[in-house]
Amino acid sequence: MTPNPFAQERLLFAPATPDADAIPTIFAFPNEYTVGITSLGYQIVWATLAVRSDIEVSRLFTDIREQLPRHPELLGFSLSWELDYVNILNLLESLEIPIWASQRTDNHPIVFGGGPVFTANPEPFADFFDVILLGDGEHLIDNFIDACKEVRTADRKTKLRHLAQFPGVYVPSLYEVTYLDAAEGIKSIQPVDSGIPSMVEKQTYRGNTLSASTVVTEKAAWENIYMVEVVRSCPEMCRFCLASYLTLPFRTASLEDSLIPAIDRGLAVTNRLGLLGASVTQHPEFEALLDHLNHPKYDGVRLSLSSVRTNTVTVKLAEILTNRDSKSVTIAVESGSDRLRQIVNKKLTNEEIIQAAINAKAGGLKGIKLYGMAGIPGEEMEDLEETVAMMRAIRKAAPGLRLTLGCSTFVPKSHTPFQWFGVNKDAEKRLKFLDKELRKLGLEFRPESYNWSVIQGLLSKGDRRLSRLLELVRHYGDTLGSYRRAFKELRGQLPEIDFYVFQEWELDQVLPWSHLKGPLPEATLKKHLAEAMSHKTRQPNQKCENSLSPV
Repeated sequence: MTPNPFAQERLLFAPATPDADAIPTIFAFPNEYTVGITSLGYQIVWATLAVRSDIEVSRLFTDIREQLPRHPELLGFSLSWELDYVNILNLLESLEIPIWASQRTDNHPIVFGGGPVFTANPEPFADFFDVILLGDGEHLIDNFIDACKEVRTADRKTKLRHLAQFPGVYVPSLYEVTYLDAAEGIKSIQPVDSGIPSMVEKQTYRGNTLSASTVVTEKAAWENIYMVEVVRSCPEMCRFCLASYLTLPFRTASLEDSLIPAIDRGLAVTNRLGLLGASVTQHPEFEALLDHLNHPKYDGVRLSLSSVRTNTVTVKLAEILTNRDSKSVTIAVESGSDRLRQIVNKKLTNEEIIQAAINAKAGGLKGIKLYGMAGIPGEEMEDLEETVAMMRAIRKAAPGLRLTLGCSTFVPKSHTPFQWFGVNKDAEKRLKFLDKELRKLGLEFRPESYNWSVIQGLLSKGDRRLSRLLELVRHYGDTLGSYRRAFKELRGQLPEIDFYVFQEWELDQVLPWSHLKGPLPEATLKKHLAEAMSHKTRQPNQKCENSLSPV
């Protein structure tokens, strides 16, 4: 008999005993337990709900569930990956809840969603949700629950209008989208009346105590890992990067008041520690944190870091990681081309990348994983050749070090300066070029699927008209072919896929998320875009020029 995974959890918080009239709530992750329980965001929100005595929360995954209430009043989803939307629809149906928000009655729970996908662009999924929470959950989830309690006995319409008054609480049905034409873009997005805010602003937590795991379990995708968030956002602001632009400003956890106490709490129940953040090594006290973790009392601890900035890969860092059972380090380089790195604002040189590899080897690490990107705006074949040359130079400088280049296709993201671009149709050929050339060198190349990047681009820039398409895709089997079939069936009712994925959008057009306010105003994003494009032209000693503009 398979052991109950919930029984194997070691909690690092004390759940409350629910009051007699506690709100029955289901909090779901639309994937298997082993994936969902590894999500730090899911863990934090679940614990936030579980410590409230006015909430009785049950967890739901695609493969396992806790005892669920017969009549839930709230049903929440945490979405980390766009393509998991299919599982949201499946779970709704399994609970006998209409997938369309417009078909729900007072007898159904308020269905809400949160997480990075929804905060970036919730519109393709808007018609499935009553409420979407935009931004950091630290205060937002508690404020949302308090607002729900104020109208607990009201009818559904009253509840939604009340919730829409709170910062970061987005009620899609209270915003009307009009289109220029069935096959064109958006004309306007307006609240249904003057009693609804015209803009919904993403909520930002600004404290210096960041997140840490609330549960440790051997059933997590990263077995028995205890995760600590060291930084949030990233000061580098690469022009394509959602993890930087959407989560601004850059925040760091206090070393003495937050990080060290959190680490000690976790290591009391496990010996595996993960330090998380978009740029962990840029914490201002990272050296002191390393020194702390190098203390003999942490002997036997397995330490892993998320992606680190290249010029912070020192011999000392490599030695400590080696002593803490790490085999490699991961850095994002984007390209071997200085010109492309200027376009994306990647403040990095090939010399620094090579030195990072030398330091990694000198410190005892066995490998280095680099992440690049194909189809970056302004990219030419010469830039790809420079990436191959960079990999060749790294191998020569650090012989014996295992080199891996992972490579994705550029996908435009909302609230970034590159949100007006499209996916490059030549990116698939360019991935194949890199694969061929790096194989010749005997180097490992791990490209992400170009076709699924196209679908990611569709969801990244989609509007509400995609909700019907997504429901059809699920009906047809959730394959790449399903998207083609669904677009064909809905022809004339929404734009072709090219409009969403490949076209460069006009700078003055209404974006699907124009009514959702991110950290930076659109004027600032346009300024950053102009700065990026000022580097697009090759200098006289370079081979090519390519006119590229999003207008």
